[in-house]
Parts: sequence; structure tokens; C-alpha cells
Amino acid sequence: MTQFMHPKAQRSEAVFDELLVMMAQQGDNRAFERLHQRWHQRLARAALRYTGSADTARDLSQDCWLAIWKGLGRLRDPKRFRSYAFGVLHRRGADHLRGTLQARARIAPEDTASEPSEPARQSDGSALNQAFALLPPDQRLAAHLHFVEGLTLSEIAEAQSIPTGTAKTRLFHARRKLKAALTDQPQGDA
Repeated sequence: MTQFMHPKAQRSEAVFDELLVMMAQQGDNRAFERLHQRWHQRLARAALRYTGSADTARDLSQDCWLAIWKGLGRLRDPKRFRSYAFGVLHRRGADHLRGTLQARARIAPEDTASEPSEPARQSDGSALNQAFALLPPDQRLAAHLHFVEGLTLSEIAEAQSIPTGTAKTRLFHARRKLKAALTDQPQGDA
């Protein structure tokens, strides 16, 4: 996770990504492959957090990479690749979730209103994952981008195509809900 790196190391990583983006935009397939290697796990992790399903996340991340490959030439500022990639994930994920909800409504309209059952909580890690799963998708993605990926409010806003104030509100509500979900649990040994 880049947020725990030394600032100089973070900057070096960002500059290398910018170089890969520029080379990929000029048609260098090896540069795009390298970009994919560097970013695939991060996008897949964010997709899993966003969708809550490993199979759906795998399909979504593959769909994102296809869209990134097709649209990379239109990215004017290579420095913005991080928010661009997560923006693709957000748009594709929102489309997918909308399609899933519509399919569920056609199959069993009464099932869509039911609350998800709360599984037993075992460890701090699983409690955190369960707390994230209870968030609405947009808050879940905003929280993941901030807490896990280290994006700033303006980068989250750009990735989710929303005003910065809305990103701040989503993070505020996500943080409050995560805190409430986690403080209701018995505290384990830290």
C-alpha cells in the first residue's frame, strides 16, 4: 500500500507509472503490460471491496483493464492515472451493480428489500471486512480509496466523478458507520 511508503518512494512510484502511461500511450505494449502488473492487484482489491464478491470482482477488474486499455490514449495527464484507473472501476462497477439490482428485481422483487444477514465475527480483519460490506457501494469505494489506497479527497472526487464536498461527505459517513460497526464488537487483543 502506497500510503505507508516513504514520500520519496511514493513519488518515485508515481513517476515510474507516469512514464509507463506515456510509453503505453505511444503504443508500447510492454509498458502497458508492466502497468497492468503494477496496478492489477490494487484494482482487483478495490473491485472486491466494491462488489463484495470474488467472482464479480474478477470480472469487473478484467472489464476495467479492457476499458483502461481502450481509453488510455485519451488520458491527457499521465499523473492522473491513479484516479483515472479507479474512476474506470467506479463507473464500470456502478453499471454492474445497477444491472445486478435490475436482474434481482426481475427474478424476485421481494428479496431485494431484505437486509443482508450478519455473519458471525471472528477476528479484527474479518470484522473490518464485514463492516466495509455493510456500507453502501459508493461509500465503500470512497473509504477503500482513502484508507487503503491513500487517495486524497480530490482524487476520490475525480475517480467517482463527484464534487470534492460529496467525496468528503461519503468519507465522513463511511468513517462514522465503520466506527459504529467496529465499536459494537468485542475488542480483541491489539
